Amino acid sequence: MPTITIDGKPCSYDGKKMILQVALDNGVEIPHYCYHPGLSIVASCRICLAEIEQPNPRNEGKLELIPKLMPTCQTPASDGMVIHTKSPKTIANQKAVMEYLLINHPLDCPVCDQAGECHLQDYSYRYGRGESRFQEAKIKQPVKDVGPYVKLYSDRCIMCTRCVRFTKEVSGTSELGVFGRGSREQIDVFPGQSLDNELSGNVVDLCPVGALLDKDFLFTQRVWFLSKTASIDPLTAGGDNIWIEHNEGQIYRVKPRTCAEANKWWITDETRYGWKFVHSEDRLAQPRRQQLSDMIDCDWKRACAEATRGLRDAAGKGAGTIAVMVSPMLTCEEAYLLGKLARGLDSQAVLAVGPVPTRGEDKTFPGGYTICAEKCPNRRGVTRVLQGFGGEVIDCDALLAKLADKACPIAAVIVTGNYPANWVPDALPKALGKRFVVLIDTLKTALSDKATVVLPGATWAEKSGTFENHKNRLQAFNAAIPVHEGARPEGQILLDLLASAGLSSPAAFDAQAIRQQIGGALAGEVQLPKDDAEMGLDMQYVEL
Repeated sequence: MPTITIDGKPCSYDGKKMILQVALDNGVEIPHYCYHPGLSIVASCRICLAEIEQPNPRNEGKLELIPKLMPTCQTPASDGMVIHTKSPKTIANQKAVMEYLLINHPLDCPVCDQAGECHLQDYSYRYGRGESRFQEAKIKQPVKDVGPYVKLYSDRCIMCTRCVRFTKEVSGTSELGVFGRGSREQIDVFPGQSLDNELSGNVVDLCPVGALLDKDFLFTQRVWFLSKTASIDPLTAGGDNIWIEHNEGQIYRVKPRTCAEANKWWITDETRYGWKFVHSEDRLAQPRRQQLSDMIDCDWKRACAEATRGLRDAAGKGAGTIAVMVSPMLTCEEAYLLGKLARGLDSQAVLAVGPVPTRGEDKTFPGGYTICAEKCPNRRGVTRVLQGFGGEVIDCDALLAKLADKACPIAAVIVTGNYPANWVPDALPKALGKRFVVLIDTLKTALSDKATVVLPGATWAEKSGTFENHKNRLQAFNAAIPVHEGARPEGQILLDLLASAGLSSPAAFDAQAIRQQIGGALAGEVQLPKDDAEMGLDMQYVEL
């Protein structure tokens, strides 16, 4: 395996890579602004320049110093190279670049949203001078509203052009460009255009300074108060890897987590801003049951007892009298427990997958990122697990047709939701009729006032589990925030129902333990989330 040496540290690599990427892959810090592994290389910021010694094949392979500083982002690594990023010549260049970048940069770090994760701030401390020699007045640039989600603070921009290259190469929409010359040069949208594509929020993640900011997150929370948890996109079948950033039980933002097999470095605006239902005022927060045609609040013990009593009564009428509608928004572990509950009570219970929302068609961008038309995270995983119980797994339309048949023997139905908005098909309440209905859901819907027993569940951010994306990649995720007051994770609800029905002993939900129970369907295939120590280092930068 070829190896280069960076500041005395041997760094191995595979294939053809630039020196900077080899350094990043090996945890070696080389300052950089314009370079990003998902974009073209322009070598414009110049702070990554370093002294390089390279073997000379014409001189018996002896190391010879290249007489000028070379951009490590644009120089291919070659076996035997020796790179010096801390030599006097390299350090002098780093200090000069930082001084030039800060000439017109405003000293507004205390009010800048990027403070705490700003690489201009970090590099200024690490590589810059202790004081500025610039005495003249700074040039002021305007603040611009460039799109529905993004605000541009032009005077903070260092012209790395990451955002411009992203809109040209990845989204293919080319809304952003470089305008002006010299000290008046600035990023802006083209006349008559707005930064309004499905991937627009990614330019905020790409910006290494506080020039492009997220209007949704602006002035809401200091980043050093935030904790982050590895998770998976809960809204589409793409299986995008994300970070949930939260504080004191409140989600403040969602950002992409690098995964070459799923989403590379990007996420859609739909995923980035679609988490608001977690804190919706319409969250179900109390178990409820029907009494004399009215819905009344009750405690969890009473609700579970009522649910299992009704299901047992239905099962006593014969085989095939229980049906379960498993939402594709639920995890594989929850689907397994639902199947176990239904088949434990009725060996011929009908297993169905809930409504699968779709919007348009799959859309692939020039950069290779695909937005899935299927707006649920786990249809394939739910189907896979239910098929493990044997028998046919039907879709929502087929279940509705069965329920509408007057000769249908189904007397009780377990219905699950967990969708981010009202999901109930118009035909479902009528098809359920006067059957015994146990509803496990997170938001108030037309069904939550008509079910026999209502059990409030948890959103994906409040629990752990596994989703299977449209490429059949199984990915696990962890709970980020506490469960909404009064609700419980579906996995725990189902374990409580199993215990109440006498089908298992009381237990606390453990996603990993349930995966082991599922066995062959998931064993060895699930991509487990890594902790911050393993995944916290975003390869866009090296954290200081």
